[in-house]
Amino acid sequence: MSQVHSLRIIAIVQARMGSTRLPNKVMCPIQGVPMIEILLKRLSASKYINQIWLATAQNQINVPLAEHVMGMGYSVYQGDENNVLDRFYQTAVQAQADVVIRITGDCPLIDAQLVDQVIGKYLSSHADYVSNCSPASFPDGLDTEVFSFQALEKAWRQAESPFDQEHVTPFLRNSGLFKVDSYCSTTDYSDERWTVDEQTDFDVVEKVFQHFHPRIEFSWTEVLELRQTQPQIFAANQHLIRNEGATMSTGQKLWKRAKSVIAGGNMLLSKRPEMFLPEQWPAYFSRAEGCTVWDLDGIAYTDMTIMGVGTNTLGYGDPEVDEAVRQTVAAGNMSTLNCPEEVYLAEKLIELHPWADMVRFARSGGEANALAIRIARAASGKSKVAICGYHGWHDWYLAANLGDEKNLAGHLLPGLEPNGVPENLRGTVFPFNYNRYDELEALVNQHDIGVIKMEVSRNHGPEDGFLQKVRDLATAKGIVLIFDECTSGFRQTFGGLHKLYGVEPDMAMFGKALGNGYAITATIGRKEIMEAAQTTFISSTFWTERIGPSAALKTLEVMEKNHSWDMITQTGLKINERWKQLGQKHGLNVLTSGLPALTSFSLNSDNMLAYKTLITQEMLKKGYLASNAIYVCTKHTDDIVNGYFEALDPVFALIKECEDGRNVHSLLNGPICHAGFKRLN
Repeated sequence: MSQVHSLRIIAIVQARMGSTRLPNKVMCPIQGVPMIEILLKRLSASKYINQIWLATAQNQINVPLAEHVMGMGYSVYQGDENNVLDRFYQTAVQAQADVVIRITGDCPLIDAQLVDQVIGKYLSSHADYVSNCSPASFPDGLDTEVFSFQALEKAWRQAESPFDQEHVTPFLRNSGLFKVDSYCSTTDYSDERWTVDEQTDFDVVEKVFQHFHPRIEFSWTEVLELRQTQPQIFAANQHLIRNEGATMSTGQKLWKRAKSVIAGGNMLLSKRPEMFLPEQWPAYFSRAEGCTVWDLDGIAYTDMTIMGVGTNTLGYGDPEVDEAVRQTVAAGNMSTLNCPEEVYLAEKLIELHPWADMVRFARSGGEANALAIRIARAASGKSKVAICGYHGWHDWYLAANLGDEKNLAGHLLPGLEPNGVPENLRGTVFPFNYNRYDELEALVNQHDIGVIKMEVSRNHGPEDGFLQKVRDLATAKGIVLIFDECTSGFRQTFGGLHKLYGVEPDMAMFGKALGNGYAITATIGRKEIMEAAQTTFISSTFWTERIGPSAALKTLEVMEKNHSWDMITQTGLKINERWKQLGQKHGLNVLTSGLPALTSFSLNSDNMLAYKTLITQEMLKKGYLASNAIYVCTKHTDDIVNGYFEALDPVFALIKECEDGRNVHSLLNGPICHAGFKRLN
C-alpha cells in the first residue's frame, strides 16, 4: 500500500453531449438523475482513486454537462473535440496524475470494485497499461483502462493518426512501445452489452436501474444474476456489436441514428447506404467540389458513381452556377411577387424545343411527373395511362402494381407494394416494355388509353422506328404523348434526348441536370395540351422560389458555352470501351448499357450483386465512390478516369478469381448491397 500512497491515481471520465448515435445521452435521466451523475457516484466508491475528472469537448453544447458535473464538486477539463488523446493528456497534466484510469461516459453500470481490481493488477504487474477489455471478457460497459502518465505522455507525443488521437488508447496497446497486461474474467461475458451507444442500450440500462431502485451502488455480479433470471430485460440491444463505434465512420453512426428518427432513413432510395455498401458506406458528406466528395470525417473520395443521382453534369459546386445562386440569395429568394427568372427560363426552354409553346415548373421529378399526368388527363378527358420506364413515387404511377405486384418489376422498382395507394386506381395504369410496340398497341386496342408516358431511352436506344411508331399511334388515336426526360435531358443533346431521334412529343419533363444540383424541374408542352392546367388545380408555394430558376438559367448558359453534353457523352463512351477492355484482359464478359453519360456495366453471373458490392468495398479503400455505374460530369477528366481504371484493374482480377472458384462472400466485410426496394430494419 505504500506504493499506492505515493501515487496520485486520477480517473478521467470521457464524455460529451454531441454523440452521433444518441445525442445528449450522458445527461439523459435515469430515475430522474442524469446518467453521468449516476456513473460518477458509482465510480467514487473506488478505494484507489484519489480524484475524478471529467474530460469533455470545448464547445457550447457541452456547457450544461460541464456545469452539472462541476456542481457536483468534480473537476472538469474542456479540450479538443476530435483529438481526445490531447484532451486526456491535458486533463492528466492539470490533475497532476501519476496513474490515469480511463472510463467512458457511456458506462453507467461501471463497478468501482471491478475498477479497483484492474488498478490492483496494474500496480502489481509493473506494466505501462492494463485493461479488462483487451482482450474483452467482461460485459461491454465495464471497460476500465489503467496506464501511467509517462505512457500517456509518450503516446501524446508520438501518436499521429486521427484514429489513435480520437480513441486515446489503441496506440498504447498496439504500437509495441509499451508493456501491456490485462485483467480477465474466468468466464467470458464479452457478449453481454451494458454500455449506452444507442436508444435501445439506454432502454436496457434504464430497466436495470428500475429493478434495483432506489439502490444505485449494486455490483456488476448482481446485474449478471438479473441477466440470468430476467433475460427479457436485456433482449433489446443484443443484436448490437461490441465496440462497433470504434470502427464505424461518423457517417455510418449517423445513418444508424437516422434510421430511428427518419422513416426509411433518408428521402431517396437511391442514396441509402444499403444500395452501395451496407455497414461501410460513408453515408453523409460535409462538402463536395468538382467530382470530389468529403465525408463527415474529412476523408476525400473521387465520385465515380451517381454524382448526386445525376444532378451535377457540370460537377459539384460549379463556380458560375453557385455565384448566380449567391446573388439570388442576396437579392431575396421568396416574395409576395413572382420571380422574373421563371419567365426567362420558360422562354429559353421553348427556344430549345420549338414544338412546345408553354411551360410549368416544379422542384422534383416526381412532382413534374404528377403534374404532367394531371394536365394530360385533363386535356384528353381520359384517365387510363400506358407507361414505359420510371416516373416517380406518386399514387398515379404506383397504381400499376395494384392487382399485379410484378407490373413494375421491369421498370426499375422490384419489391414495391402499393400500400397506401387507393384501390379505386386499379386499372388506370398499364406498363409496356421498351421497343415492344406490339405491347403498346395491344394496350391501346384493349383499353381506352388517353395518355402514353415513356422515357425516350434508358438502357438501350429505339429499334425499328419504335419512337416514331409510338408518335404515329398517339396521333392516330388522339392520345397525349409524354416523354419523361427528367433523367435523359441535356446529357446527349442540348435539350431533350428526343431531339436526337427527331420525334416530338406533346409534353416533356426535365429535371436532375437542369439546375446542376439545385431543385428545379420543368414540364413543357403544346399550347392546346398545357392550357388544360387551367381547368384543374395545380399549385404549390415553393414552386415559386427563385433559386431554382436562377440556377437553371446559369446552368443552361454554362452548358451551351462548354457543350457539356458532348463532353460527358465522349467521356462515357471511353469509359464503356475501357470497361470492356478490362473485362477482356481478365477473361470477363462485360456488358454495358445506358446512355453514354449514364453508363453502367454488368457481368453475366449469378454473383453480380456480390461482385458489385465487392467493387464498391475495394474501391472505397482506394478513395473512390464506385459501383457498376458512372453518371459522367465535365469534371471527369482523362487523369481521373485513368486513376479510376488503375484502381479497378486488381478488383476485376479478384472477380475473375471468384468466377474460377474463389468464394466471393469470403472477400466481403459486410452484407451484399440491395438490388431494389427493401424495408430497412
